[in-house]
Amino acid sequence: MPDQPRVHVFPHPEAVGHAAAEQFLRLVLATDPAVPFSVVLSGGSTPRRLFATLTDPPYVDHVPWERVHLFWGDERPVPPDHPDSNYGTAASTLLDAVPVPSANVHRIPGELEPERAAETYEDELRSFFDLDDGTAPRFDLAFMGLGTDGHTASLFPGSEALAENRRLVVAPWVEKLDSYRISLTCKAFNNSAFIIFLVTGGNKAETLRQVLEGPAGRYPAQLIRPSEGELHWYIDSAAGRLLEGAGE
Repeated sequence: MPDQPRVHVFPHPEAVGHAAAEQFLRLVLATDPAVPFSVVLSGGSTPRRLFATLTDPPYVDHVPWERVHLFWGDERPVPPDHPDSNYGTAASTLLDAVPVPSANVHRIPGELEPERAAETYEDELRSFFDLDDGTAPRFDLAFMGLGTDGHTASLFPGSEALAENRRLVVAPWVEKLDSYRISLTCKAFNNSAFIIFLVTGGNKAETLRQVLEGPAGRYPAQLIRPSEGELHWYIDSAAGRLLEGAGE
């Protein structure tokens, strides 16, 4: 059985971003310097504080960017220079300001037809991690978010993607968005060594309470439970105001 998630409450969103950056640095420095360090980035507004923190000292100077490899948890079906692109957001707020080699940036090709984009990205994951059939990548660190409807990455309530147990990347149609999305699956996320959910804002408070303290299986975010890794929730006090016993 996976360990219970650990919840860390911080006073404001900036403190969440700082704590996430500190954990990022701590983890990468604790690993073998001869081995690549793989990180999954998430979309949305909350990670921008993390990205901004990583571009400032001491993180920009102390992270060994030459061995950090960046991946994405999900993407919209748009080109990388489109304002809605998750890659584009990370490029403008993080990648342009840190010395990560371009070869270490593994973006989802959102400009391709969605199913083709999913297949292409799965091929890239299998190649990078040298995966056999049926195995999942071992990300060193994955950042994830939470929507007010309980979705995470582009795994939305009611999606057939939630039941996918073979593929690593899928391209589900999201009815509420009237659009396709490209997303890693639960299988891909749940083999990660360390997962951090970043959640800020009072509008997430009730959903967060239901996800962490309500019945299991109601929300997609509840399906993220690393089998042999750690699961942490970094939240601000506004998001955590309805939780019982939340704390460091």
